[in-house]
Amino acid sequence: MKAAAVVGSLLRPPASTEAIMFRVVVALVPCIATATVVFGALTLAHCALALGAGAVVEGCARAVRGLPVRVFADGAAPVTCLLIALAVPPSAPLWITPVAVLVGLGLAREAYGGLGRNVFNPAMAGYAAVLVAWPHALTWVDGQTGATALDALRFRGADTVDEAFRAATFGVVGGRGFEWVNAAALVGGLYLVATRVVHWRIPLAVLLGMGLPALALHDGGSSESLGSPLFHWFSGATMLGAFFIATDPVTAPRGAAHQWLFGIGIGAVTFLIRADGGYPDGLAFAVLLGNLAAPALDALERRGTVDEG
Repeated sequence: MKAAAVVGSLLRPPASTEAIMFRVVVALVPCIATATVVFGALTLAHCALALGAGAVVEGCARAVRGLPVRVFADGAAPVTCLLIALAVPPSAPLWITPVAVLVGLGLAREAYGGLGRNVFNPAMAGYAAVLVAWPHALTWVDGQTGATALDALRFRGADTVDEAFRAATFGVVGGRGFEWVNAAALVGGLYLVATRVVHWRIPLAVLLGMGLPALALHDGGSSESLGSPLFHWFSGATMLGAFFIATDPVTAPRGAAHQWLFGIGIGAVTFLIRADGGYPDGLAFAVLLGNLAAPALDALERRGTVDEG
């Protein structure tokens, strides 16, 4: 009976911030487990270090504000920590993850006044900071391939997409290993949609924003092709970004029409960076640019409401 009650509670829409964050952590479990199987136990080490650093940062921030020192008081900090840990390559130095958490929680969230007042997604702010500061330390190193599929496709020379996919770095439809992690993130994301933790609008908009230009420029897979929509959806951090990051209610616009613009913009900018940018994925930068635009979109929503009134 207890097990049935727990399962039932996980399937009901959450009624508090803490319940929402707990659902998000539950939805991340398949992704973490799959990443551990695919990329190795260092994934768990980064998760543990991220959570430890997050507890220290949040505890110190609450103490400075004169609040009771409680670890993970609102439940949002562990979500940020786990997202950072999943974004950081397992081969990265272990000190990178606590630094990213310090920037993400300490500067991008707590310096703005805490949960609900931050402008930028803390996980992406922390990850982008260490990516810009130590790009070589954040390079994905795979013992068999040495690079990700996004790198290999972009710098494949005159090979067609089919010829490029013969390399070990590619899987069935996306990056080898990454396609399974993306599939697991998709499962977790659909759970969040089904339990009404997130709305389907932004994830779908992100996938469309990435998939439509990929489809237009795919041209059947010639040497000029930038990859099919399926390839982009199941490579890099696409599904994690679409369902777990872009949907952050604090840093996304609130109006339905503007959420479409927000999500499509994130997907399109990510594709542009993958196609011709200086970084192989670009999702973090696309999300941060979207966060920067969100207040303006909300202002347009409020202005429209006032004008109609």
